[in-house]
Amino acid sequence: MSAVEAHITGTVWKIECAVGDEIEEGDTVAILESMKMEMPVEAEDSGKVAKICCEVGQSVNEGDTLVELD
Repeated sequence: MSAVEAHITGTVWKIECAVGDEIEEGDTVAILESMKMEMPVEAEDSGKVAKICCEVGQSVNEGDTLVELD
């Protein structure tokens, strides 16, 4: 299992995947908003979305797990 982590501190603006989706390396799984800028979070590995660990509007810190992949 691998994790897609937040690369910045910010707020989850949009979630771009759902549990069960097949994700390829480089696919955007979420968009974070920080200082009025929208920053896409991309998967570093391919896999199937096993769990979404965040929700829209939630504050996250750099390194927090956003999505777990099988």
